[in-house]
Amino acid sequence: MKSPFNASAPTGRGGALSFPWIFLLAALSFSFQAKAWEQRDLLQKEADLAQVKAALVPRQAWVPYPKYADRSSWDALTRGVKEGIIKKGEDALTYEWRVVKASDYLEFNRSGSRRIMEDPFGANTTALSNLVQAELAEGKGRFMDQIANGVWYFCEMTSWVLSAHVEREQSERTSLPNYQHQTIDLTSGDMASFFAWTYYFLKEELDKVNPMIARRLRENLQDRILDPYVIRSNFWWQAFNATPETMVNNWNPWCNSNVLTCFMLLENDPDKLATAVHRTMVSVDKFINYYHSDGACDEGPSYWGHAAGKMFDYLDLLGKATGGKVSIFDAPLIKHMGEYIAYSYVGDGWVVNFADASAKGGGEPGLIYRYGKAVGSPVMMQFAGFLFQRDKRRDLSAGRDLYRTLENLMTVEVLAQVNPSAPNMPYRWYPETEFCYMRNPQGFFFAGKGGYNAESHNHNDMGSFILYLDNMPMVIDAGVGTYTRQTFSSERYSIWTMQSNYHNLPMINGLPQPPGAAYRSQKVSFNPSKWTFSLDLSGAYPEEAAVAQWQRTYQLGATGLTITEEFGLKETKSPNQIHFLLWAKPNISEPGLAVIEKEGKKLKLSYDHRQFDPAVEVIPLDDNRLSSVWGPQIYRLSLNAREQKKAGKYQYTFEKL
Repeated sequence: MKSPFNASAPTGRGGALSFPWIFLLAALSFSFQAKAWEQRDLLQKEADLAQVKAALVPRQAWVPYPKYADRSSWDALTRGVKEGIIKKGEDALTYEWRVVKASDYLEFNRSGSRRIMEDPFGANTTALSNLVQAELAEGKGRFMDQIANGVWYFCEMTSWVLSAHVEREQSERTSLPNYQHQTIDLTSGDMASFFAWTYYFLKEELDKVNPMIARRLRENLQDRILDPYVIRSNFWWQAFNATPETMVNNWNPWCNSNVLTCFMLLENDPDKLATAVHRTMVSVDKFINYYHSDGACDEGPSYWGHAAGKMFDYLDLLGKATGGKVSIFDAPLIKHMGEYIAYSYVGDGWVVNFADASAKGGGEPGLIYRYGKAVGSPVMMQFAGFLFQRDKRRDLSAGRDLYRTLENLMTVEVLAQVNPSAPNMPYRWYPETEFCYMRNPQGFFFAGKGGYNAESHNHNDMGSFILYLDNMPMVIDAGVGTYTRQTFSSERYSIWTMQSNYHNLPMINGLPQPPGAAYRSQKVSFNPSKWTFSLDLSGAYPEEAAVAQWQRTYQLGATGLTITEEFGLKETKSPNQIHFLLWAKPNISEPGLAVIEKEGKKLKLSYDHRQFDPAVEVIPLDDNRLSSVWGPQIYRLSLNAREQKKAGKYQYTFEKL
């Protein structure tokens, strides 16, 4: 085959189911079996408890931001954005704090809705965050009464845990928070980190309103975060007893970064502080141990900022707190984890969106730049500059994540000067996570995946792919809808977006892929000299599918993408179907051809009309999380086999028109 760089060269929707690298040598073919968990323990090897204690900078002297009273430094820090920050605070001066009622929590179990509880809670946190940022920027005290109202209100709440997490995270299986025992989840950790910074900057100003406010806030943080973290070892995300089979996902670095912030800003007893900090190191090591050494985030780009990104926040804070003495930024894995976000960018705001990721995004420029600088990655720093200068973003607030807001303020002037560049590598291969990206000069971008059907935020999508033409998504992954009770329950795979028959995959003997770690790829290989990505899908289907082999090979050529299926079945029960999810409605009027056109981009799918009858299904998108990306509908093209054969070969080609 000529190089692609040579220009010459049916289950019902919603129904239940029945059951990196560029430095690879281009001349070789590589085959791997996915591998997880390696006992690296990078943080614990970097420093033991005694070394941590000796390295810790005492009494918040590590904080790089100006004190509240240092108005000239705050003016410099907020230069160019100060008026906008103050305006948002002024809008919140008359905000009426919304009560989160008991019935709002109960609604999660009654209807599955998370929004009933999250909307008023989120409105309160946004208002309070805007007020605190405005007071820090202006420094005149006029926001303090309303800040005091917000602080007092949150201290009155039984819990800062979201309704979606309450029942799962506490021992009492009730959807109402237990008023006797505090739980640390993502949101309670976020709020605690925010309040720890609020206490650090504004304690004296709160005391001027009334000393009881700051005193009560400090006790809340002790009761809700500091004490539970050191007393309990059974928060699942701590993963202290993790085995090689234990999933450790974004919750771990996300929660630990919040906990670390609280201890660093609030705890001044040297022994207690060192013990807590080292405890977080042991926990975060479990997340790093779980991660594939190729650095890919199996949760998708939308979760990178909460997974590897929160790990960076954690490591960055740890470095600040220890005067740079405890740092693992020189570890190759940490760099690979960071660069994944840049290499998963397709173009024009689109990203590779496997799992629960949206197809739209790119990431936070400030976070990506700081991460890239820490690990010495020009790719990340230039990509951050590209995102920042493309979007012309000047709203640097990260909401209740006050740490990222402050870091954004510290980074903005540097970002504006970065030489912007988005990665444009011909291919990127992640051999352990089994992600394969290929791009050619003719405008095609392909991403395919292997893996298994129990990854974090899993969809049953082993072997699926997406295809872009000139940065326009043509063959797509729909992503995920608004989270409800069903999303993270035993009902997850009743949701159509999670099912393999609504990904770009075959239905074999009438059956889709089921969920579970046992359903995984086999015989996975990437051959960069032939521009092929190949894998056996048979292991991802249930025994009832009677599939002995289903070798799918993707080959990116100069004119397009060819997909070849070579299969062997133990018996035939139902005609095979090949599904493709499309953004545009295909024209199937000509036998053996489907023409797909979107905003002037044209793609044709050629197939053997003697083998298949085509059918098109309209998929209405009544979920805002999906329709905000794709519009009111997408389409599923099904190639339905005319004959039932125990062995055979299918081939189809996508080419530019």
